[in-house]
Amino acid sequence: MAEVELVHDARAELGEGPIWDAASSRVLWVDILQGRVHRFDPVSGHDEIREIGRPVGAVTPSRDGSIVLATTRGFERLEWETGRVSTIAEVEADRPGNRMNDGACDPAGRFWAGTMALDESGSSGALYRLDPDGRVSKMVGDISISNGIAWSADERVMYYVDSPTQRVDVFDYDLATGAIANRRTLVRIAPEHGFPDGLVLDADGYIWVALWAGSALHRYAPDGTLDRVVALPASYPTKCAFGGASLDELYITSATIGLRRAGKPVQAPDGGLLRIRPGVRGAAPYVYG
Repeated sequence: MAEVELVHDARAELGEGPIWDAASSRVLWVDILQGRVHRFDPVSGHDEIREIGRPVGAVTPSRDGSIVLATTRGFERLEWETGRVSTIAEVEADRPGNRMNDGACDPAGRFWAGTMALDESGSSGALYRLDPDGRVSKMVGDISISNGIAWSADERVMYYVDSPTQRVDVFDYDLATGAIANRRTLVRIAPEHGFPDGLVLDADGYIWVALWAGSALHRYAPDGTLDRVVALPASYPTKCAFGGASLDELYITSATIGLRRAGKPVQAPDGGLLRIRPGVRGAAPYVYG
């Protein structure tokens, strides 16, 4: 059983979206509702923060060295050293009750991120694709809580989670055009195990899913068979990402908002950044552009 370490006791309200930034050898992650982008150094244990001033659902490194954000305004660009933020493209400016949530870049450098209602109700969200030239396309509609997204190593399949459906779905994916089609269900997760949240693939093509309110990670084989369950000391894990020089460390974000809503005490490691060494390696994440 992999040992779970608390590497940063952040007590984040809604920690999310970890991704390894190879250029800086840091883990980027966000505290969504606080509008904070974090950059964690695994060597020193130091965690830097940039205050964006509005909710940030997801981040990705960019080929030009900046960080691309999915925020309540849409897609924005953060220059880390100066803290300067600029708009790339607005999304859902006509829906002030929505915000961006999870996202990731595909093998062609397109940044995909979805939306959801701030009050988590209804199906007013959608999944959007930001192309390297700044154009935005709406790819899927009628989404409740847009979450985990990833691509198979052969670049033919896209994995996707709309959390309240209790499913991990897959689409046929066209690398050349970025088109998706033929949505179907790969995994169904029983409600008593929690809600599927963020996901990431390892180098063997297995899918790691964080279970919101489930205190666990599930690892699924490419055919959808449950391969491994990793119990976590945090009540609301949100997403995991492979990092470290050899991509053999798995970093996991977590949240405290569920405990606060229930009037329960908040204590470490809830809301912290966790790490395990699962015995498998990840693939280097794709970057924007």
